[in-house]
Parts: sequence; structure tokens; C-alpha cells
Amino acid sequence: MRCAEGAWCVCRPDVAEAALQKALDYACGHGADCAPVTPSGSCYSPNNVAAHCSYAANSYFQRNSQAKGATCDFGGAATLSSTDPSTFLTSTLLVPLIFDVFT
Repeated sequence: MRCAEGAWCVCRPDVAEAALQKALDYACGHGADCAPVTPSGSCYSPNNVAAHCSYAANSYFQRNSQAKGATCDFGGAATLSSTDPSTFLTSTLLVPLIFDVFT
């Protein structure tokens, strides 16, 4: 899922899992396409909250990016990245390359 400008909304790896779950739940409940991160979905693996959160947050952000006031924050659980998160997902977690976003 890409934004034309090359921006992705990703969940922050330095945030507590409970906050990531809250962001995931919000995104899925407010228009994100979360079917791919369900057990039978094509993006279920890696099966962890951080990966599912990033997928859902990005889906929500891309679907609403044209709406006035649409943000990629989710209470501080997510941030914008110019790096496609699919390039650094592993089978267990998000690789620390995402930390480049904060430096």
C-alpha cells in the first residue's frame, strides 16, 4: 500500500505493545483494510502486533490521506516514514532500520 508521495505510516518499535494494539484496533475499526492481517490473510506473517499495527496504520493513513486533518500519529504510536516498511519486515519483528526515521 503506497502513497503517491512515497510516504508510509508505520508503528513505532519503541512503543509499548498495548499502545500498538490500541492503534491497530483503532485503524481497523475506522476504515483500514485489515483483512490481510487476519489469520487467513496474505500479510498475517509475521504474526506480531508491531507488524499488524504498521499494516493497519498505513492502510488507514493511505485511505484517509486526502481527508483534511488525516494524520499518522495514533496517539504517538505511529510515524511517517519515507522507507517502504515491506523492505524491512522479518519473520519475527520490524528490523531496527525504522530507527533511521527518528534520527
